Amino acid sequence: MISLHNWKLTLEYDGTRYSGWQEQQNARTVMGDLRRAAEEFLRVDVELQGAGRTDAGVHALAQVAHLRAPIRKTPEELLRGLNAYLPADIAILAVDPARKNFHARHDALTRTYLCQISTRKTAFAKRFVWWVKDELDVPAMQRAVSLLIGRHDFVCFRAADAARPGESTIVVVESAGVEVEGHLILFHIEASHFIWRMVRRLVGVLVKLGRGEITHAQFEHLLSGDCDGRLDVGAWTAPAAGLFLEKVTYGDKPAARPKPSRAPRDRRRG
Repeated sequence: MISLHNWKLTLEYDGTRYSGWQEQQNARTVMGDLRRAAEEFLRVDVELQGAGRTDAGVHALAQVAHLRAPIRKTPEELLRGLNAYLPADIAILAVDPARKNFHARHDALTRTYLCQISTRKTAFAKRFVWWVKDELDVPAMQRAVSLLIGRHDFVCFRAADAARPGESTIVVVESAGVEVEGHLILFHIEASHFIWRMVRRLVGVLVKLGRGEITHAQFEHLLSGDCDGRLDVGAWTAPAAGLFLEKVTYGDKPAARPKPSRAPRDRRRG
């Protein structure tokens, strides 16, 4: 019987060039490039799975994957070897030995996403922000975000064309918040899981509210699971560019990016 060795990988990537994390036929994906790098380095077939299926164009600060292979390598050897075969926009940050049955997706307790909204045009961080030209009422957005914490039916924020049969739209949000850092408005949300395009649609609705185009009561109505046909949530979906999978939390400790844990930002003023 072949003995498989299991490792937990923590990686970051710029998702701009990729059709998401999950492997697809006839499309370049982050998982596909990671598999190719691992199999070229180890020269064997590998088992691979990630903690979250980021959408096309979405980035990661600390995605987690497990890698199983019938090859013995130290974490340091695997870290150096994978990075040598990976393209410049994917980087392994850490490799840790994992128990044989560790599963990056099934064992994850929560996932946290970060969305960066820029209040000014930026020449250096275009791929990592959503530039909103209009003035936004941040206190109103913060009041709305406070309603997200807890158990809700996010059916109004689901992409119906990508819904899976029998998929529940109930999500328990552990934490959520909006803060301002310079010219950036940062939206964080942590939950056990997310339905397809839920975060991007939440951000889009929050921006509508910040512009004064919908009311707090309308936001609360959408959050109740009673979709209002007059509110076209799908058309308000935020672009992928500003969205990051920020961290994944397990029973031991968060798999977080080694410090400094920062999303790419344009620090210039003007």
